[in-house]
Amino acid sequence: MSTYNSTMAPGSVLETIRSVLQRNMVREFLAEFLSTYVMMGVSLCSPGCPGTHSVDQPGLKLRDPPASASQVLGLKRVFGLGSVAHMVLGEKLGSYLGVNLGFGFGVTMGIHVAGGISGAHMNAAVTFTNCAVGRMAWKMFPVYVLGQFLGSFSAAATTYLIFYGAIDHFAGGSLLVTGSKSTANIFATYLPEHMTLWRGFLDEVFVTGMLQLCLFAITDKKNSPALQGTEPLVIGVLVAVLGVSLGMNSGYAINPSRDLPPRFFTFIAGWGNQVFSREQLVVGAGGGTPSGCLPRWHGIPVLNSPRRTTGSS
Repeated sequence: MSTYNSTMAPGSVLETIRSVLQRNMVREFLAEFLSTYVMMGVSLCSPGCPGTHSVDQPGLKLRDPPASASQVLGLKRVFGLGSVAHMVLGEKLGSYLGVNLGFGFGVTMGIHVAGGISGAHMNAAVTFTNCAVGRMAWKMFPVYVLGQFLGSFSAAATTYLIFYGAIDHFAGGSLLVTGSKSTANIFATYLPEHMTLWRGFLDEVFVTGMLQLCLFAITDKKNSPALQGTEPLVIGVLVAVLGVSLGMNSGYAINPSRDLPPRFFTFIAGWGNQVFSREQLVVGAGGGTPSGCLPRWHGIPVLNSPRRTTGSS
């Protein structure tokens, strides 16, 4: 009997796993996790964006040199974070345009990964808006956001491991939040010197509102929507255009799921609590959405699948 039980146990476990994975809530959680991971990873590894402090230490103000990789803010996930890492760490290997393309195409790939399952929101503000307007049940809100946050955190950890040697070499073994050798900007967005807290707040509200407006226009079947099947690419182009045209002031984080988990990762990985200081953190609203009192990390809605209105960045 014991032999029989031990023989049947693996099959029983597999059946249990299959049963769990067939539940819609589990599938949508995993879809948000994976799509956010893909978007963040590509973005974090691409060249960065504008807006970090040009000081080597807090309070020590240096000259205003031309914008360089080390002075550019990090933008969005594995694709997104990777593009930022190339710009910050590779000097001539990345560019601001490269970061925006990394995030834009990262969003596109994320939609292709999960658009037909969860809608590939990849953005807590998008999920909040869908719940607020009645397009999905509120009970799904924590499920989606948890998947997004875990995917974003995992993408930050993956990017750190992939670029560990370059990060260590770039700043001589130091993990800096500000200055020309800062590397925290690979993972999260930081205000440049010309921006105040309130200006950053209003900037995030406006850019998020533009994102939401264009996203809903792209997916509005009664207006002039994108051609069926082209939504992921069009939304990716939207993200890139927002970054190119409106990303300078605050790095257009526009997504709690994009900015907060990587920021928390840098806190526990050794950059310290300065990543959460008032000067480094902008509290803003989900402009153009019912989520006007949410934090600054708001963002980019994505594809409208048959089951969900999607979102991103």
